[in-house]
Amino acid sequence: MNKSLTRSIGFWLLLVVSLATTAVGAWLISGQIGTMTTTLLDGTATGVEVYVGQSLVVVGAGVLAAGIVGILLTLGLVAARSLVPTPAPAVVEAIDWTVETDETPAPVAVDTTPSTDATPVSEEVATDAVPETAATNDTATNDAATNGAPATDAEPESTPPITR
Repeated sequence: MNKSLTRSIGFWLLLVVSLATTAVGAWLISGQIGTMTTTLLDGTATGVEVYVGQSLVVVGAGVLAAGIVGILLTLGLVAARSLVPTPAPAVVEAIDWTVETDETPAPVAVDTTPSTDATPVSEEVATDAVPETAATNDTATNDAATNGAPATDAEPESTPPITR
């Protein structure tokens, strides 16, 4: 479901925090510059008012810049959202609650008894489960016999049945 931007908590949180940050940054800058200007013109300025005031103006400028970036981000989100087309609303048929259904779901029986007996698998199933490499083992045995080398991949004569 596509949610409206004006109904998004994140959007409003970004906008409110950005506005508050901008206001705090502007307040820090204007207050410190006003204090420095007044005390410097009176000739009563101290080192704390001048040097600490300059540092607070720099901090206020950073806070003001962060608020402005946040406001620009919210404007960018609004512009990007206006470019995305709104999907057409889906037409849904009304449900007729007066009609009763004749279908009753069949209960599903689940066998929860654990199987403890081990049944051996027949020879046919065991030979069908052998991978195709058995055929290549036979040809390797034949090739080894013709070259005079002993056969190394020979299968045992009897295979025990596979049990599960």
